[in-house]
Amino acid sequence: MHIFTSITSNYIPKARVLAHSVKEYVPTAVFHLLLCDTPPQGFDVEQEEFDHLILLDELDIDNEKSWIFQHNVVELCTAVKGFGFQEIFRRHGPDKVIFFDPDMVLFSGIEAIERQLEQHSVLLTPHQTEPAKTQSAILDNEVSSLKYGVFNLGFLAVRNSAEGLRFVNWWSDRLRDFCFDERRRGFFTDQKWGDLAPAFFPDLGILRDPQFNVSTWNIDSRVVTGDLTGGVYVDNIPLCFYHFSGIDSGAQKLMLEVYGGNNLVLHQLRDWYLRRCREMGQDLLGSLPCRYGFYDNGDEVRPAERLLYRYRDELSDRFPDPYACPPNGMGYLAWFRGHGEVAEGGRPDDDMVSVLRHELDTIRHSISWRIFRSASTAYRRLGMKLGLQRILRWLGR
Repeated sequence: MHIFTSITSNYIPKARVLAHSVKEYVPTAVFHLLLCDTPPQGFDVEQEEFDHLILLDELDIDNEKSWIFQHNVVELCTAVKGFGFQEIFRRHGPDKVIFFDPDMVLFSGIEAIERQLEQHSVLLTPHQTEPAKTQSAILDNEVSSLKYGVFNLGFLAVRNSAEGLRFVNWWSDRLRDFCFDERRRGFFTDQKWGDLAPAFFPDLGILRDPQFNVSTWNIDSRVVTGDLTGGVYVDNIPLCFYHFSGIDSGAQKLMLEVYGGNNLVLHQLRDWYLRRCREMGQDLLGSLPCRYGFYDNGDEVRPAERLLYRYRDELSDRFPDPYACPPNGMGYLAWFRGHGEVAEGGRPDDDMVSVLRHELDTIRHSISWRIFRSASTAYRRLGMKLGLQRILRWLGR
């Protein structure tokens, strides 16, 4: 069994927590860290619980700099997942490979997953396995699944079979070209493609058991009991793995308060996870910027610059390395500041309007809009900080 996750350097503490849980409950597993970044100063994989380190330039990516530039951090870390499966199968030829998001933690063994992989070439977990019972849960959970994907691709297990490799190659091809957070076009990074997988791959299994991929999007229909000392149970079954999605943005806390209520063990899990991340270096590493968020001259890549490069195919031909800032001023950044930022008359051109609209949609849907509108003063202030009202007025919404 080989297991891997994909991160930038600021997620190393979370990946350490995950790797530690893998070594505790699956001691024979080989753990790979796929790092979409420069390793931080002092990082030595030999001193970590990661067995192998995979860097971006080791993957089979054509026009690497141009391809990377088109993705923000979340898009990048998900776009490489298919390449990661391919690379691990190519290098090591394992029988089975599992991907876990870095903000997941194992709390018991994965024998049930391994048994299912003997019967199926691909395993997915749905966000929900029971219909919601309230309108708020329908809006926050079921409607979210319609927008973001039925299956949570924070978990994916693949067997080294003809069908498993066919799935990996198909998925990797789609992520290479279409792993974007563009919900108006029907994309949500790697995840929406999973909706098609059961139709295309008959040897695909769906893990519906309640102990898998427990998170705030399904705790309204699962009974979580026990404690961290004696063991955590989901519907009287030992918890296999928990997904702490949204822990940094605050969305996890908001959803936990809405759907976890006074369930003590759920709040204990959150407190424990935050404490473990701090023990693994969260305070030191958690705010590290990704190297691919900056041009060679140190200027930060703005979302509009990234998105315009993505939308205009001719720009990748003209600037194959958009990060480069040559002294003759012939780089992409200089071109954008002279031509792409503002058209005649002082108003952004149509491409820039599309970019701004996309950015607004991304902000609005980063957490449930219904919850955002009724959230705490701190979140309303965050909205003002992001300039939502000013952008809305400018776009005439």
